[in-house]
Amino acid sequence: MSDLPLLRDPDSVELTGTVERVVFHNEENGYTVLRLLPDKAQPGEAKVAGAPPRSLSREPVSCVGHMVNPQAGVQLRVRGRWVNNVRFGRQVEFSAAEEMLPATCEGIRLYLGSGLIKGVGEEMASRIVQAFGTDTLRVLDEEPERLLKVRGLGRKSLSRIRESWAEHRGMRDLLLFLQPHGITPAYAVRIYRAYGAQALSIVRENPYRLAMDIRGIGFLTADAAATKLGFEHNHPLRVQAGALYVLQKSTDDGNVYLPEDKLMEAVRAQLDVEPELIADALSALEADERIVREDMDDPEIPGATETGIYLRRYHHCEAKTAFYLQRLLHSPKSVRFTEVETLLEKVVGNLPIALAPEQLEAVRTAARCKIMVLTGGPGTGKTTIINAIIRLFGEVRARILLAAPTGRAAKRMAETSGREAKTIHRLLEYSPKEDGFARNEDNPLACGLLVVDEASMMDVLLFYHLLKAVPLGATLVLVGDVHQLPSVGPGNVLADIIASGVAPVVELTEIFRQSAESEIICNAHQINRGEVPCLESSKERLSDFYFIHQNDPEKAAELMVDLVKNHIPRRFGLDPVNDIQVLTPMHKGAVGAGRMNARLQEALNPNGLEVRRGDRAFRLHDKVMQVRNNYEKDVFNGDMGRIVFLDSAERSLSVSFDERIVPYDFDELDELAPAYAISIHKSQGSEYPAVVIPIMMQHYVLLQRNLIYTGVTRGKRLVVLVGESRALHMAVKNNKTRKRYTRLARRLSPRAFCF
Repeated sequence: MSDLPLLRDPDSVELTGTVERVVFHNEENGYTVLRLLPDKAQPGEAKVAGAPPRSLSREPVSCVGHMVNPQAGVQLRVRGRWVNNVRFGRQVEFSAAEEMLPATCEGIRLYLGSGLIKGVGEEMASRIVQAFGTDTLRVLDEEPERLLKVRGLGRKSLSRIRESWAEHRGMRDLLLFLQPHGITPAYAVRIYRAYGAQALSIVRENPYRLAMDIRGIGFLTADAAATKLGFEHNHPLRVQAGALYVLQKSTDDGNVYLPEDKLMEAVRAQLDVEPELIADALSALEADERIVREDMDDPEIPGATETGIYLRRYHHCEAKTAFYLQRLLHSPKSVRFTEVETLLEKVVGNLPIALAPEQLEAVRTAARCKIMVLTGGPGTGKTTIINAIIRLFGEVRARILLAAPTGRAAKRMAETSGREAKTIHRLLEYSPKEDGFARNEDNPLACGLLVVDEASMMDVLLFYHLLKAVPLGATLVLVGDVHQLPSVGPGNVLADIIASGVAPVVELTEIFRQSAESEIICNAHQINRGEVPCLESSKERLSDFYFIHQNDPEKAAELMVDLVKNHIPRRFGLDPVNDIQVLTPMHKGAVGAGRMNARLQEALNPNGLEVRRGDRAFRLHDKVMQVRNNYEKDVFNGDMGRIVFLDSAERSLSVSFDERIVPYDFDELDELAPAYAISIHKSQGSEYPAVVIPIMMQHYVLLQRNLIYTGVTRGKRLVVLVGESRALHMAVKNNKTRKRYTRLARRLSPRAFCF
């Protein structure tokens, strides 16, 4: 039997040519529309559907597909198929685009001058090609130092050109390898940044690393790439990577560890492999010191043992956090008070308001103990007590440091205390060069008192680094509202310390007269007690708390935009961008952060320069938020600012954070997000003159008491809830919070120590 002839798709095509124009390019996912002038004539589009194509033509061809950084003037080879687009006509839908290096002097000049290489414009490209001719690209690859012979090109420019050229070539090679494996150009940029020049070899050796190391590449994407590279379903690297991925993913939910049985169950669901293979993978990871297996008494079953599996880093941080806390508790105080009552009377006498008995006791506790937790809701006087404690320690000339997890919380602390307050990262002097904190147990902070506000926001990693730097004789005062949402990162530090009983806890419950006049504060305490506040506002006077009934999510979204743009500014004299913040329970849906940001941007900042990333547009004067820590830029997750500069030619923009200007390349825009609307979780540690919060049944999965309580307590002068009353009732009555797997409380001694 003879072999059948290989059938070829009649619409398949391979074109080489010059990019005449880039019509559209999405930086986020690499989606590109360009006009390619083919080297050879191509058949034209048929006049009538079903008729044969027209005669050959060398007209530019529309090409649509995904690629990194397309540039006009570049030579391309695209592979794909002809398609007929209803709106745009005949075009090539390409699955691969290979950049072809030019061979002629003119081609090289156009190539280098296209904006591809930072620091090389059209004029500099001409000079370089004039100096090296057709040997230019080899010089860039092998002898870049020779570029110093070019007029006007110094050491600084050379360094910039060399770095940009190496990144371009490395990314080009990486993309050619990744494209057939379903990984988009946008991720090729992130992969190259993570691994540098070794990116290609690392991905070939173990593609599963992508799921662990590259934000946005999930396990399924890495798994699909590995399958195409020949990795089997039961490959040990696959199971090991899957287990690490599940553990890492669990930290996103706030867990420090997972019980072994729950981890096994989650990995089996993720990978569809036998338990024996998972057990082997966990043993291999343990032997490789990637994970830690630890047995401890099960808190839910007396006499039973629970086996916990940790990523090694989190086990170290949790265990050492308990060690440093115990060591601090057992060390003598460096600041002692011989006549504490006399000093306390003096301090209290100089305060603008009198302290209640529970507040006085809180100040005494700080004078007596090494570690103290001060907790309470809004209006209970936490700020007053912090100031009294500061003044008390100031009377004996103690060195005092103030800190908070976020920039906004630190700024507010400085304003209310009249003293300098820093973020914990700045207090510990993070060094990007060393990728670590300068302050630690070998170089501790110089203080007799350290007060940390918004302590409920600290995750176990940050608290570990802070404790390492606290001097043994210092008094540590942790201040926070334990009823708010827990930290975004893993752990439940403040709640665990309270539960452990190792340190005295002063919980303030009394609302003082001035605060009692605020409906925001009174309603927040009602919500915290599980009581639904009155939803009908007085028509005789302006209130600071409103509930607007609207059951339709789309209409609720329209109403919120009108409130922010028109109604609240007109009635309360607030600026719609700087003073009013929309807080949402979730990101998706009609009133989620994503859709609300688009609506509010269109209403508040509709025109002007912009750059697009996926479905997001960043415009000059937009309000934006940093969404992950960037120690080199000294900006952190949750910092908010305004775009004050945008230059499409230089592919950069600048953001003003509290009057400090921070530059960003367009390739770094995944660190920023529009911030007209943000999640309630992201608002922790911040206060705003006014907040608008949607409460809809479509959020029912997240409707919990502490979520609503946290959102309401973010507003200083005005809180407006928009939505369904039954959704608010559901949230207030739901006091069940998602269990976080932490062992800090169990690692600490069950009794308090005072010295």
